[in-house]
Amino acid sequence: MSTPPPPSATPQPPHGQSDPHGQSYGQPYGQSDPYHQQPGYGQPPGYGQPGAGAPQGHGQAGYQQPYGNAGYQPYGQQGYDPNAPYGYDPKTGLPYSHKTKLVAGLLQILLGGFGVGRFYTGHIGMAIGMIAVTWLTCGIGGIWPLIDGILILVNGGTDADGRPLREN
Repeated sequence: MSTPPPPSATPQPPHGQSDPHGQSYGQPYGQSDPYHQQPGYGQPPGYGQPGAGAPQGHGQAGYQQPYGNAGYQPYGQQGYDPNAPYGYDPKTGLPYSHKTKLVAGLLQILLGGFGVGRFYTGHIGMAIGMIAVTWLTCGIGGIWPLIDGILILVNGGTDADGRPLREN
């Protein structure tokens, strides 16, 4: 039984050339660019190099600011965080919701018998409960959504993800 020759025994044209069928061969063994890409072409700086898993400059020794710009921010705006576009609540440290307490409170006061304020904040179960209580008590249970709307306006509240509602 014959065995195929090892890969090193097959003849290959010199680097950068192709065989008669048009197939191009990559870099010799041990070199890092098998697809002949320009360094950094379509890739973030340092891609594929040791330690490139984390953004540069965040806890890595020897980091230099790009182009000597000491005020460089990775998102282009100083202090902008895409995870908290409306900022953070100073009391809890949680990012603010994209929903406002004014809208949630007014919807709850005006249309609370239908649970609209709680549907707005994403509390679906509570909204359905308010509808059920209001309709099963022939409207007397409508005091619950009214008080809830006033409390939302005064104290604020959270959305379904637990983020505090914004002031404006």
